[in-house]
Amino acid sequence: MSAGFAARVIAWQRKHGRHDLPWQGTRDPYAVWLSEIMLQQTQVTTVIPYYNRFLARLPDVAALAATPLDEVMRLWSGLGYYARARNLHRAAQVVMSAHGGRFPRRLDEVAALPGVGRSTAAAICAFAFGQRHAILDGNVKRVLARARGIKGYPGASKIADQLWREAERLLPRRNVEAYTQGLMDLGATVCTRRKPRCDACPLRGDCVAVRRGWVGKLPAPRPRKPLPHKRTVMLVLTRGGEVLLEKRPPTGVWGGMWCLPEAARQADIAATCLKRFGARVIEIEALPRIAHGFTHFSLDIRPLRLRVSALVPNAAEPGLVWLPLEAARGAAIPAPVRKILAAL
Repeated sequence: MSAGFAARVIAWQRKHGRHDLPWQGTRDPYAVWLSEIMLQQTQVTTVIPYYNRFLARLPDVAALAATPLDEVMRLWSGLGYYARARNLHRAAQVVMSAHGGRFPRRLDEVAALPGVGRSTAAAICAFAFGQRHAILDGNVKRVLARARGIKGYPGASKIADQLWREAERLLPRRNVEAYTQGLMDLGATVCTRRKPRCDACPLRGDCVAVRRGWVGKLPAPRPRKPLPHKRTVMLVLTRGGEVLLEKRPPTGVWGGMWCLPEAARQADIAATCLKRFGARVIEIEALPRIAHGFTHFSLDIRPLRLRVSALVPNAAEPGLVWLPLEAARGAAIPAPVRKILAAL
């Protein structure tokens, strides 16, 4: 079964798979690593322009390691899941300090880099070094769960272990790169979460989900829990043509990015501005609310535009900066802040 399974995936990939993605056709582990990190939880069409810009600006691991995190975050701005960018920067510095600037080749060493992990490391080693390792990203989990009839939520440890065993068992001895790419392509373009094209799938002949009518039920979704809802007030302080940005802590939501200052919903806005920023509020204007979703909670943002007169020439605290509006729009800012500034 394993040989036939892999052979069909490889043959399908060579004829119908994706062959013109910008990170294909290279053995450069840096370029492969960058693409695999960007593709975590993000669609190919979204990644391509970010990947091209990032690689043009930072063409190798030494350039990435030497670049300030602010610039890395600016290049990543809008791509989401910003911990990936912070980990990418940290990992580049680990490669420089612990591996002499050469990207490691051993699976365990690649997996130990910040933000990588077992499946991503396996993909990097397969595409960059031709090594034989099984992958198990979201697309592959879906293909295997349906093809092998594996019930249960893939995020549960027992189901994940079962999927890993299948991934290892089905791994071919040769053509691992085509097989790995084929599994990814199948999950992304044929065995999709919604409206899968089973008639175009090379595995449909003995797919358990097709045979038993389980395609729409596998893989099982994450057990539902009430999604927490949070609220915040974002302060859009403006003076002349400048706006005030505040750097977020290095960890947590939007960690290390520039953001609009926030205030408690019941705070005295004028007193807050005077105390924190040395700025006297002249005028307050309520801007349209913004709803923003994260993986684990939703956020309701109430922006307030505050025209102020600054009592000091610059922001009064470290981590605060006044920037011209256009420069602020081009800084390393999260998507909701970009939306607010774009509307000014």
